[in-house]
Amino acid sequence: MSGAPDEAAPDTSGAGAAFQRLVALVERLRGPDGCPWDRAQTRESVSPYLVEETYEVVDALRGEAPAALKEELGDLMFQILFHADLSRDAGDFTVTDVIETIHAKMVHRHPHVFGDEVAHTPEEVVDRWERLKGQEPAKAGRESVLDGVPRSLPALLRAHQVAARAAREGFDWTKAEEVWPKVHEELDELKEAAAEGDRARTQDELGDVFFALVNLARKLDLPPEEALTGTVERFARRFAHMERHAGRPLKELSPEAWESLWLAAKEAVG
Repeated sequence: MSGAPDEAAPDTSGAGAAFQRLVALVERLRGPDGCPWDRAQTRESVSPYLVEETYEVVDALRGEAPAALKEELGDLMFQILFHADLSRDAGDFTVTDVIETIHAKMVHRHPHVFGDEVAHTPEEVVDRWERLKGQEPAKAGRESVLDGVPRSLPALLRAHQVAARAAREGFDWTKAEEVWPKVHEELDELKEAAAEGDRARTQDELGDVFFALVNLARKLDLPPEEALTGTVERFARRFAHMERHAGRPLKELSPEAWESLWLAAKEAVG
């Protein structure tokens, strides 16, 4: 088979030795002569740290600081090895099993690299990726193509993933212009529910507005999570500028002073 994964393998001896030292460190921390805190942890107790470290990696990526990214990737790797060691103790699998599983999966999903198939565009790769995923034993038993979207994802990101998977099945608009009426329809329904004072329905309609906007973002080829993150960051910068230049607590200012400070902040910090 052409392009087999073992051909022209890079020299990873340094990385391999460093990795083995880190695996041994985790085992030592959780061993009988290790750290009492590490020994006391469970999959459930350390799960929040895995999520936290993942977001810190994303923050480092956005900050474009190589040193920070290096450190945060290390923190995330430590969490992965910690979970692998918990599973080793439970007799479920080892870190070697984790590595071999992901290696086999990546080879299987890249037949255009490690096999004889051909893919010329990213779109062709994505289509083949989804087809191959569906053929894998762990995925084949799913009742819906949406079952693979993690429920623990942030709602905005999960909405985008769900909508994208539905779109790949043909459940989609053909262009962005067709989504605008849906956005306005959902906004009108939200206004109506709010005016009636129906809290449960208002919440449902608010969710529909968010989902319609996610679909609009998808058709505009814009990442909704990044769009909202950018807005929050701009607001935080402007608000902090207002605090610095107000001269007294913001809550003591008049609406006119608020507006003046806000316009000055927009001009100063974007």
